[in-house]
Amino acid sequence: MPADSDTALLAVNLGTPDAPTASAVRRYLAEFLGDPRVVSIPPLLWKPLLYGLILPLRGPRSAANYAKVWMDEGSPLLVYTRRLAAALQERLPHWRVLPAMRYGSPALRATLRDLRAVGVRRLVVLPLYPQYSTTTTASVADLVAEETQGMDVTLIEDYSTDPGWVAAVADSIRRYRRQHGAGAHLLFSFHGLPQRVADAGDPYPQRCRDSAEAVAAVLGLAPEQWSLSYQSRFGRERWLEPSTVDVLDRLAAAGVRQVDVACPGFAVDCLETLEEVAMGLAEHFEARGGRLAYIPCLNDAPAHADALANLARCAAGSDA
Repeated sequence: MPADSDTALLAVNLGTPDAPTASAVRRYLAEFLGDPRVVSIPPLLWKPLLYGLILPLRGPRSAANYAKVWMDEGSPLLVYTRRLAAALQERLPHWRVLPAMRYGSPALRATLRDLRAVGVRRLVVLPLYPQYSTTTTASVADLVAEETQGMDVTLIEDYSTDPGWVAAVADSIRRYRRQHGAGAHLLFSFHGLPQRVADAGDPYPQRCRDSAEAVAAVLGLAPEQWSLSYQSRFGRERWLEPSTVDVLDRLAAAGVRQVDVACPGFAVDCLETLEEVAMGLAEHFEARGGRLAYIPCLNDAPAHADALANLARCAAGSDA
């Protein structure tokens, strides 16, 4: 990393616990679920529920799930985000490129303050959420606005149909299916949102649809060869539909025995892709007589780093 560069790129991901333990998970979830962008219930109602019921119950259960996917280097989300940032640094040699987490470590707020302290004046912020949502990208934007007064900041809000990114996703799916065989159906599974968030105007569902359609078009898939769904439901309220588990159940009932699942809403693999999809939903579908093949996220693949580096250059108006 160039020590004297006044231009920086921050690759910002959601975040992760520091360890697969109940206490670490509770600390992480307290920060994450305490963000009003994530949960908009008034604090007087939400905090007693969060600290009195949700964290005590979810902490141990989530810790056990994290332990299933934990790597020698740490949480998959952090490991792959760091590797992706390193790949971006190779492509942007005259910039400072750093990973940061909206929740947990390395903390976005502290990283922004460090960059200001060393004299960075031009900053490109890349939230690693291809599809814009008020619950993710806007939360990053809120914090960046608080900490970067006087700096030249560009926030990349959405790259859901960026040609380079779409091509990278399509190529990863094509390559996987060439190596492992193609299932009868391709399912694009995105992280879900409460339906009320979409009803309030959040464009996320349409951005997910745009991404899936763009990738399917590059792959040359007919409409009946692919579907879109939403995973990771939480709580009792209505979430975006169709749910991934419901789509898998319908496919199994229709006699489909091999399904490939890709998660193009996730820049890198994490708990939701590895434990929820590759393990949990694969087991669920197998119990219904099928086989689910999970196609890994782009992670630090060269094509992914190339696409994101190009986004950063364009955002900064730079050829660096």
